[in-house]
Amino acid sequence: MPSLKILFLTYQGDMAGSTNSIAMLANALAKKGHQIYLGCRKESLIYQMLEGSKVNLIAMTFSGKIDFQNMQQIKSTVEKYHIQLINAQSSWDRYTSIFAKWRYKLPVKIIHTRRQRPLSMGGFLQNFLYNRGADGFVAVSNGVADGLQNVGLAPNKIKVINNGTPLEKYQNLDRVQTEKLRDKFEIKENDFVIGCVSRRKQQEQILQALTFVEFPVKMIFVGIKKEADLEKWLEKLPAKHQVFFEGEIGANEILNYYPLFDVKILASNMEGLSQSLLEAMALGIPVIATDAAGNPDLIKREVNGLLFQEGNIKELASAISLLYQNPTLRNKLALQGKHTALVDFSLENTVKAYEKYFAEILK
Repeated sequence: MPSLKILFLTYQGDMAGSTNSIAMLANALAKKGHQIYLGCRKESLIYQMLEGSKVNLIAMTFSGKIDFQNMQQIKSTVEKYHIQLINAQSSWDRYTSIFAKWRYKLPVKIIHTRRQRPLSMGGFLQNFLYNRGADGFVAVSNGVADGLQNVGLAPNKIKVINNGTPLEKYQNLDRVQTEKLRDKFEIKENDFVIGCVSRRKQQEQILQALTFVEFPVKMIFVGIKKEADLEKWLEKLPAKHQVFFEGEIGANEILNYYPLFDVKILASNMEGLSQSLLEAMALGIPVIATDAAGNPDLIKREVNGLLFQEGNIKELASAISLLYQNPTLRNKLALQGKHTALVDFSLENTVKAYEKYFAEILK
């Protein structure tokens, strides 16, 4: 395939699974010989993650949806590097990329990637802008694609390309750090440990479910601190359960937590296609997730994980108890989940799908 000249844009790029997904995709495309540029804030995490890589980093300012300075930065980048296609990743840069193209008559195609189920849209004017200004939309799961159609984006412009995860990411875990964490939480051989790696996304459902779990659990939340609105659920927990909050953890340290877990739970209803679920599955950790958004794209019930209906706390508690009581099922889900993550949802498959789609759009 001929080398493509692509400008990725994101005004966000901080601690989030989407940041990892964008960084991995951009870096993988650059390694394949494409000329990849990323416009982002210099102080953002994604800028730090990709420093020294083959991705060309361009510091940009983002102050809102109608940001004339950012439009000028996009224009200059497109003209200087002969950009063929802009892939906008977040709301402000979706606007500024379209406005820059129209204002300066830029000869580029524009693709919007949507990594979460849209909870709302800007109504008729925004739909008009997106449908007229973007040449296509990438949805990272069928759940996201359905959401985009429901809010009014043109179905014939939506392409589903799942997130992927790279095999090499899991080949050099720091086992010394994992053992230090094991000591920190005083995890014994027969302890049952549940992990949740996520920003603040309905973790209260997990705490509510633990009130119905009869055996003792060690619950580790990675990504959030103990917040005031969780206190009422913590107060209702039986004394036999222990709950730990680790706050935000660096991307290079998060993987060290997974080997501690017997089960990983994601209780979010807004996931596009979760990197933290992919990480757990790739490392052979059984997963439980809400039957919502992009989770069913990844998880097939009792094949490679378990699903529960959002808000059905007793169903979540039953899923936890089932995996505790059934080590054979845990092992089956772990094995199938690992195959799903590393084969079916490999980063290589994701990169090939983007290459093919970008080439089709450019034709």
